[in-house]
Amino acid sequence: MVNLFQRLKYTIEADLHHLFDKKEEKNPIAMLNQYIREAEKQTEETGKWLERQGTLKQKLEKELEETMEMHDKRSKQLDLAKLSGEQDLIDFAEHEIQAYEQRSIVLRNSIDKTIEELFGLERKYEEMKHKIKDMKVRQLQLMGKENVVRAHNQMDHVLHPESTGSINDKLDTFETMENYIEHLGQKIDRQHEVTSMEERLALLEKQATKKNTPELLQ
Repeated sequence: MVNLFQRLKYTIEADLHHLFDKKEEKNPIAMLNQYIREAEKQTEETGKWLERQGTLKQKLEKELEETMEMHDKRSKQLDLAKLSGEQDLIDFAEHEIQAYEQRSIVLRNSIDKTIEELFGLERKYEEMKHKIKDMKVRQLQLMGKENVVRAHNQMDHVLHPESTGSINDKLDTFETMENYIEHLGQKIDRQHEVTSMEERLALLEKQATKKNTPELLQ
């Protein structure tokens, strides 16, 4: 029982960093969630074993109580047998008393050992629960770190596409959009300039036509 608890303790106290150093794992948060669920299941099963151990202790204590009651009963009967002088009853009562005394010694030793083992198991059980709490705190820390990393990656993707290898033909970065707007603005300016020139030339043609028209009428 103790060795089994020791193995469970070592399992729960495994180095979490080793889990996330595996390159093939793409989602350490999901991995940690699964690890915590397994640890909680093991702890729950451990709690049931503790309950059984406590029940065994109670049964041993009850057995000792009954043994002592029978020991007292046979002691009183031995006194009566001695008064009656019946040797067979005396021998029987003495044999019974000796058996109950031996049994009480065994039961007391068993109870003492059970109490000691139960205390050790309860202490480790509490350590297991604390370890799960620590892992849940670590879980929140990793979730926060993951959020920050994802946010930084997204911002770097937009702000510094040249460093993230995300440059493409799409308008998905500030720099690309700025360049596009600048280019569009220059294009509009050129079109406006051409349009203005055309309007001035057309005006000149119109003015020239008006000047030439009176001469033709004369």
